[in-house]
Amino acid sequence: MFSVLSYGRLVARAVIGGLSQTDSRDYSLVTASCGFGKDFRKGILKKGMCYGDDACFIARHKSADVLGVADGVGGWRDYGVDPSQFSGTLMKTCERLVKEGRFVPSNPVGVLTSSYYELLQNKVPLLGSSTACIVVLDRQSHRLHTANLGDSGFLVVREGEVVHRSDEQQHYFNTPFQLSIAPPEAEGAVLSDSPDAADRSSFDVELGDIILTATDGLFDNMPDYMILQELKKLKNTNYESIQQTARSIAEQAHVLAYDPNYMSPFAQFACDNGLNVRGGKPDDITVLLSIVAEYTD
Repeated sequence: MFSVLSYGRLVARAVIGGLSQTDSRDYSLVTASCGFGKDFRKGILKKGMCYGDDACFIARHKSADVLGVADGVGGWRDYGVDPSQFSGTLMKTCERLVKEGRFVPSNPVGVLTSSYYELLQNKVPLLGSSTACIVVLDRQSHRLHTANLGDSGFLVVREGEVVHRSDEQQHYFNTPFQLSIAPPEAEGAVLSDSPDAADRSSFDVELGDIILTATDGLFDNMPDYMILQELKKLKNTNYESIQQTARSIAEQAHVLAYDPNYMSPFAQFACDNGLNVRGGKPDDITVLLSIVAEYTD
């Protein structure tokens, strides 16, 4: 079984050709998700929107559509801490802030910052670490605003080509930027970055653009050309087609992650850093697949 979530009651209508600069229509995102926890050979969705230690959310407010992914750092498990609690709570808090309208579409870092500081202020500390990627579509301006901290990320595909992508942030090999909350006795010894360190971007999107937002479990196992091959199968902009393609991408990444003979992007990166590594990278995988569509109630 695989798990797929779709969001919103929207009708997607793709357009062929360019758009005039006077396009007054509101845009929106039609989004489906699929994922796998690395400890399961079949896709299992935990309570909320969590696949293993990964978490995600899809939300909308009157001015924007917002989505995000987070990857809990698994090393906390060695200290008796469930890594999914931190990433899951971070994303659930982001979702609540969006639904309450406590955000500015042009400032996705603000959503991440507010969510993180709520976690810091909990009476009972929620220990853990996580990467995070937030994507916001401003419906009226047709601009996408993004914030990416660590090695999760996004791609924007138009007419079969990647036209925008996030930049991966690493301190050193396999050590991404991350938000963290450590016990007092470990502060200073646990790697922790500020939400303000997130890489930011803003750019215009067009109707029919495809936005793929995912954790590193996807990007470490599937290079761009494989992802683009799967996206070519997205012939329609209805929910069923988006869900099927999201599932296809997540399933392929999941299979490749357990192939010991496959030279994955992660293995290639490891070799570039002087390590003798081959094979896929078993990891949690979360995929959010979105299409920019004309907004309708």
